[in-house]
Amino acid sequence: MDSLPAPLRELLGTTIWEAVGLVTAITYLVLATRRSQWCWLHAFISSACYTVVMWRAGLVMDTLLSVFYIVMAGYGYWQWRRGQSDDGELWVVSWSWPQHLLALTAVVVVSAINVWILKTHVSVARSPWLDSLVTWGSVLTTFMVTRRVIENWLYWIVVDGVAAYLYFTRGLKATAVLFFIYVLMVIYGYFDWRKRGKREALRTAGVSA
Repeated sequence: MDSLPAPLRELLGTTIWEAVGLVTAITYLVLATRRSQWCWLHAFISSACYTVVMWRAGLVMDTLLSVFYIVMAGYGYWQWRRGQSDDGELWVVSWSWPQHLLALTAVVVVSAINVWILKTHVSVARSPWLDSLVTWGSVLTTFMVTRRVIENWLYWIVVDGVAAYLYFTRGLKATAVLFFIYVLMVIYGYFDWRKRGKREALRTAGVSA
């Protein structure tokens, strides 16, 4: 194995927790872009695996974030079941600019408070600013997914891009690759949800799609 390129050796050395978390996370995102409620089952499994991975990496906030994801997997499944039309399609909504501004301001403020807590009370914490911004940005964006807000995909582009850099610097190479793949997939997810949303709007208006 020593003769292999370093990045490949690192990927092959991925723990079983990270490997299972990676596969189920990708499956979750594929199903989410298709608006399948079963995406939340894979979100649950992936989050459970990453709770272990992030704790071992010393990323305290990402560990708590994984626990949050476990809870939100159940909430998301329940919300998506309630948000279906009679023919099984998932309704999509959009936030106003004031809602976005309020949400982003809240993320920055909470992250700043979080950084202060980590620096003063958690000695094992690493990369507190990036860890906090990824965590609270992910909390907001996951909530947007459960509420079927179409702009969640645009938020994920930024959050996943920052997360990919963070995990790469913490030695989680496979997870960094996963989040880079996420960036590409969420771009597709945004355009797919927008296309489906326009088609459903036409149906609502009584126009043939």
